[in-house]
Amino acid sequence: MKKICLIILVCIGIQNSIAQSDDALIRETLTKYIDGSTGGQPALLKEAFHPDLNLYYVKNNAVATWSGIAYIADTKEGKPTGEKGKSLSVDYEKNAAVAKVEISHPNSPTPYIDYFMLLKTNGTWTIIHKMFTKKTAEK
Repeated sequence: MKKICLIILVCIGIQNSIAQSDDALIRETLTKYIDGSTGGQPALLKEAFHPDLNLYYVKNNAVATWSGIAYIADTKEGKPTGEKGKSLSVDYEKNAAVAKVEISHPNSPTPYIDYFMLLKTNGTWTIIHKMFTKKTAEK
């Protein structure tokens, strides 16, 4: 009986460590995005983004698309933007995740909110989709 309880506890511990490592790996990918976009490091964006990623947003009340390739090209090496970013939330199951990040600029009172979809392949989490908008002004 003691052996069975020990085996169950070990299995639960392994499962928890896997879950914690996935959370850490997702946040690591988000940090690559944040550091890449705010710190002028396009190589980090290439690591974080899937090559076919597009960014979606609303412009003139219509859905607009910006290719990930163009976004990375617009990120100038060694030219930080002055923005700060932070992860707000992460939710995942097995090999699929969603995440929310806030990016704020010192010259703008309204930060951006980024929503991401990520997939895990070969032990690596990759951002496959990004939507963004301006945060609603607090009342």
